[in-house]
Amino acid sequence: MTRKGLTFPEDAVSNGRVGTARIRAQIGATAAALASPEPAPLMAPLLGMAAPKRSKYSNEKCVVDGIKFDSRREAACWVVLRSQEAQGHITDLRRQVRFEIAPPAVIQGRKRPARYYVADFVYQRSDEEVIEDVKGHLTAEYRLKRHLMAAKGLTITEVK
Repeated sequence: MTRKGLTFPEDAVSNGRVGTARIRAQIGATAAALASPEPAPLMAPLLGMAAPKRSKYSNEKCVVDGIKFDSRREAACWVVLRSQEAQGHITDLRRQVRFEIAPPAVIQGRKRPARYYVADFVYQRSDEEVIEDVKGHLTAEYRLKRHLMAAKGLTITEVK
């Protein structure tokens, strides 16, 4: 059938209106899909349902030796450092060590707490203390903390 210069198949025409039956069928199918207990995978985020949470920098938390790590890379470094400690190459291996980088201060009449940098690993190699941080992405906050640590005479070894 041809209408206003357009050609439609014969089964598309219903009661002089083109495509209404097809549109009604699509609306019915959509309503049925929305009413089903399990939404389509792409519809879940649109419907406000909890989609799988992805971290900001795509790191995956994991557990090694009963210890929780923020990323697989950090866990792998822990395994390597533990083996180096067992072989005697390093000593006094510690995790999540806090360093004060700014003392408490009064700002506009309000007392503000001290600011800290938390190193992933700290250990002794020979007579030197090594501060090690596993980084996948260098943030502006980390660069500032690295700068403040350097101002205190402490160097951070970055593992990428």
